[in-house]
Amino acid sequence: MAVVPESATIINALRSGLVPAQGLEHFATGLDPLLAAVNEELDFVATGKGVAKWIRGEYGTGKTFAARYLCAKARQRRFATSEVQISINDTPLHHLETVYRRLIERLETAADGPNAFQAVVEGWLYQVGDEVMRLRGMTEDDPGFADATEQRLEDKLADLSRRNPAFAQVLRGYHRATHEGDFATAQGLLAWVAGQPHTDRSVLREAGTKGKVDGQASLTFLAGLIQLLRQSGYAGLVVVLDEVETIQRMNVQTREKALNALRQFMDMLAKEELPGLYLVITGTRDFFEGYKGLKGAPALHQRVQVNFSDDPRFDNLRAPQVRLLPFTEDRLLTVAHRVRDLYPAKHTDRVAARVDDRFLAALVSQVTAGFGGKVALAPRLFLRELVDVMDRVDLHEDYAPAEHYKLQLEDAKLTAEELAAKHGRPLEVADESEDGEESETDPPEPKRLDG
Repeated sequence: MAVVPESATIINALRSGLVPAQGLEHFATGLDPLLAAVNEELDFVATGKGVAKWIRGEYGTGKTFAARYLCAKARQRRFATSEVQISINDTPLHHLETVYRRLIERLETAADGPNAFQAVVEGWLYQVGDEVMRLRGMTEDDPGFADATEQRLEDKLADLSRRNPAFAQVLRGYHRATHEGDFATAQGLLAWVAGQPHTDRSVLREAGTKGKVDGQASLTFLAGLIQLLRQSGYAGLVVVLDEVETIQRMNVQTREKALNALRQFMDMLAKEELPGLYLVITGTRDFFEGYKGLKGAPALHQRVQVNFSDDPRFDNLRAPQVRLLPFTEDRLLTVAHRVRDLYPAKHTDRVAARVDDRFLAALVSQVTAGFGGKVALAPRLFLRELVDVMDRVDLHEDYAPAEHYKLQLEDAKLTAEELAAKHGRPLEVADESEDGEESETDPPEPKRLDG
């Protein structure tokens, strides 16, 4: 078995039906052509341009997996990344300040891992200070070092300061508070620029600003973050807005606001106001083609519309919108072999012998049949079942899956899409209620494997 350092993390996530946070490259299938096209676009973004990529796929095609895999590959190319799951209650798309806050909370780099925002800011300030020492022959002990650093900071943020002076003011205040050892003020200012809404006014007075990061200002602050990253040697920032189809469950007014938020992103990219941003937006076919989705904003729909041919072999993966294809039994079996090889067994020979190729093929057929032959809905539950079987074989010497295993698709453990497929009925999509309020809540984090 080809156990890798991430094996335990991968298997533990699959055991719960979740997308692993790392190690996706060890069992990803069918994504190499898309990755090649994305790499070309990342090369373009690294020159200081902005690009949006819209990824479309039905439930079970692995949109979240694909987006996370692309992020992992982007980090290897010195991009920072952030994944934001859009939801009605926790992160509504029309609340740009909330989207920005989640983006900052989930900022990740190869060097600093998750929660990298503070490390990015401090790394940038360190570089600014280093430039002051080199260019002006000063040391950190020099009485004028803090002022000189703040001036250099202003010079590096001159363009952004004209649009949003608060960003530079708070960074200057953060630097001064850190230099003076006032870490409480420094942390308060950092939280404010990260979009946290409850910063004490006295802290903001130290930086000469007030209010909070909201609405359109959050996109300007996003531009500031990208500028910090690029000045720190990063190629740019990849942002994933996942599950944007949830806006279809909102009332008309809220849905229009959400679509307007997407339009604002696209307008800023078109005007080159977000240089260095690679924006990935995922959604279902209904979102891309329905009137409660992109067709509700005709101008936006026209900008991302793609006419797909009947033969997916000839899809244009350089187009703004691309589609993920559903799993086939062969592809699912390939994933099964890779996951089995990754499994960190204590009794390797026993697991390999009892969870053999014949059993894997039988398990694929059973799970697929349980969903009425819809292979696309099988991956999440299939991988949970596979890991469960391997756990039992590894734990119990007498457990023989060919003899003892029986598939049980319990309704309580299935998603709405899986339930509909199991019972052979159409999926009922929640609609807006009569009083205009949202009629359905969102599934909690973390993300499921099949998103």
